[in-house]
Amino acid sequence: MEQGKKGNKISYFISLFFLLIVLYFVYQYYQMNNFNDFIRSETNLHTSQFTRDEEIKYSHKRSYKIENPDYNDAMFYQKVQVKKNQPYKVTCMVKTNDVRSKEEISGVGAQIAIEGTTERSVAISGTQEWQKIELIFNSKDREEVNIGFRLGGYLGDVKGEAWFSDFTIEEGMPEQNNDWKFACFIFRTTDVVINQKQVKLEVTRK
Repeated sequence: MEQGKKGNKISYFISLFFLLIVLYFVYQYYQMNNFNDFIRSETNLHTSQFTRDEEIKYSHKRSYKIENPDYNDAMFYQKVQVKKNQPYKVTCMVKTNDVRSKEEISGVGAQIAIEGTTERSVAISGTQEWQKIELIFNSKDREEVNIGFRLGGYLGDVKGEAWFSDFTIEEGMPEQNNDWKFACFIFRTTDVVINQKQVKLEVTRK
């Protein structure tokens, strides 16, 4: 009888051990593929790889990694509500590895871009350590824009790897000056604060 109880305890602890292992790997998979409502987009489908990287990161959060094993234009983007005729500044940290374009053209690489437009930041190519890039744009008559973090470009494809981290969006003054009002930091949730008001960032899924 005692041996039976011992055997049951051993079986219980073995089962618990394996359950914890399974939960650990499930959690790791979730973290690697948790994009916080960012939508993934690519010109040539099933070519690029989108992951959250724990090893290569700028801050304590996992970075957003895009890898183009073959030439492609790929991005993470999120639909963001904006005020009409208002200036905005979007920034992020970016790191690249062996990013090169298919053709000898400028404006392609790791960049911030507004999906469906030619509005973009400087494009980083080659192998570069972490650096800050920014996109300043005017919303004009728009009430929402798709802000993307891109490996590629409006006019061309690239191959290589890029990591993006520490996303911010700031709302500027309507006047043309450099007086930028702090708006929000990381896109970890879809709620941000702009001018001391709570704003909902709405995400539209395809």
